[in-house]
Amino acid sequence: MCLRSHSLHKILTQIIPVRLYHKRRFYSFKLIMKISRNILILFYLGTLLLLTGCGTMSEKPIQIVDSVNLERFMGDWYVIASIPTFIEKNAYNAVESYELTEKGTVKTTFTFREGGFDGEKKSYHPTGYIKDKETNSVWGMQFIWPIKADYRIVYLNDDYTQTVIGRQKRDYAWIMARNPSIPGEDYRQLLILLEGEGYDISKFRKVPQQWD
Repeated sequence: MCLRSHSLHKILTQIIPVRLYHKRRFYSFKLIMKISRNILILFYLGTLLLLTGCGTMSEKPIQIVDSVNLERFMGDWYVIASIPTFIEKNAYNAVESYELTEKGTVKTTFTFREGGFDGEKKSYHPTGYIKDKETNSVWGMQFIWPIKADYRIVYLNDDYTQTVIGRQKRDYAWIMARNPSIPGEDYRQLLILLEGEGYDISKFRKVPQQWD
């Protein structure tokens, strides 16, 4: 469907503050379109994660970690492998970073290079909300208000150097570590764990990591 120019103007001024839209000497139409595209991507991603997490009441609950020390869990995690969402299918050097705020939410930064180690740097900034305060293992990850996507810490080793994030739907998952690589046997055991939880491990993609 093709939008007429006045319709596009109306849509953009609803998404973007009017003052920003009209300051053409400071903000080009291309920049405005890029901002709009990013908003739509985040909305689509949040909706996708929410909808694919629905209808799971009859499934066996996925295991979660008994207790997570949030302060220890914070910091940088390298994504070793994942069943990726659409935004990260060609991710290189993917890193997820967590910071606990005074409000008790988790400021999250997800960065990666698109398509190669020298590719365009992408960055997303969702907010984590702790839903299970007894274990700290079940979060709602919000990319855009008001959608909170299912996020569960299903594995965490004793020294907080390896973790696995899963979802009740068994659609997406992330194997992460404090270092850019983990021993092959550790990786194999984590896949066995995930397979035992009902994941199709053939869908996992190793994330290339290369740091100087």
